[in-house]
Amino acid sequence: MKVCKFGGTSIGSVERMKNVANLISDNDPKIVVLSATAGTTNHLEKIASHLFNREIDEAHDEITRLEFKFIDFANELLEDDCIKQEAIDYILDRFRRLWKSIRDTFTSADEKEIVAQGELISTALMSFYLKEQKRHNVLLSAFDFMRTGPEGEPDLEYISQHLQKVLQCNKGISLFITQGFICKNAYNETDNLKRGGSDYTASLIGAAINAEEIQIWTDIDGMHNNDPRIIKNTTPVKKLSFEEAERLAYFGAKILHPFCIAPAREKNIPVRLLNAMEPQAEGTLISKAQDDNIIKAIAAKDSVFHIKFESNNLLRPYLFISKVFSTFAKYRTPLCLLTSSNTAISIATDRNETLTHIIRELSAYATACLEDHMSIVSVVGNMKWQFTGFEARIMEALKDIPLRMISYGSTNNDVSVVVKAVDKQKALQALNDALFAPGYAK
Repeated sequence: MKVCKFGGTSIGSVERMKNVANLISDNDPKIVVLSATAGTTNHLEKIASHLFNREIDEAHDEITRLEFKFIDFANELLEDDCIKQEAIDYILDRFRRLWKSIRDTFTSADEKEIVAQGELISTALMSFYLKEQKRHNVLLSAFDFMRTGPEGEPDLEYISQHLQKVLQCNKGISLFITQGFICKNAYNETDNLKRGGSDYTASLIGAAINAEEIQIWTDIDGMHNNDPRIIKNTTPVKKLSFEEAERLAYFGAKILHPFCIAPAREKNIPVRLLNAMEPQAEGTLISKAQDDNIIKAIAAKDSVFHIKFESNNLLRPYLFISKVFSTFAKYRTPLCLLTSSNTAISIATDRNETLTHIIRELSAYATACLEDHMSIVSVVGNMKWQFTGFEARIMEALKDIPLRMISYGSTNNDVSVVVKAVDKQKALQALNDALFAPGYAK
């Protein structure tokens, strides 16, 4: 069985939803994971914000607008009067929850309940359309099996047990539709896997059922060798290892959620990135296999903060390093990059909520210098230390750009630098010109 995920853009119009329905209507057994139709989550978040601030008139207008938008979508999508009425009744029932929120006290749990309606309605519309097309399918509720534990991490054992139970109850069915992004938490409250979490849902489902393949369908033809929004004439990368794809996703490649590779890698399930608008395109295959191409792609991560801690020598070097690490761990603040000497540590992170507390605690042991508006630019590939020359070529390409940090050696898959955000585009272009000249990648 395959797992196929389609993003909101892929089903963002009636025409596109019909196109996805055609793509999944073969006889191969599959679980299809859908995001909310394009723009819906933003609309629902705006409604939640109005309700939280008790801006009742604004919330009323936004709910009305979105309700009519979905009803119009159903009217255009469906032709059978009975199925169309069934779909509209479902939409109205979902929106009763939103209208109820206007009258009741509003909490953070209610916010997630509201945002979840986008995925629930979008998947239901797909299921109704497939039913109209005489394509037998079962609509699964992600709330029945997708759950996170007390620490907010997906509970893969729970997911596997409950999903297998659901599938056993529907033997003989080859097509299942379910929601991405949404889940229940350890306290049985509506929750979600954060933005882009539909990729993560697909990967977790794939791991839970030991899928043959996980397919992530978007609106571009696979992972590109640079950011196509900034650099012209980028090309798709045909093959990536799990590690290379994970680094690219983590360092800013928007096509893939950074957490979705780990479950697939653990079960050695290939992940294929495909284009729903051009299904014949080869896309990108992510697997355990590692090829000989040294340089694969370049990615950039924005909204980065750089902090340099310089020891005042009150602690021995090993205790100083331990103190810095334990303080970041205490505030659950991840490190994107790290370089260190015996008396100083430079850190790049994309989380700023806790930096004031961290710097205050460490001020007894070090002076700290904080810089914002930074970017991480990462060159990713098969960069084993035995291969020579690629480090020099990267540094030569960046010779005219001030570098705040340089990181290499923590993995065999990337060389990363921290630059000012205003220099990011220049750095991406310089690396592109230097590293993707014909014949150099190998």
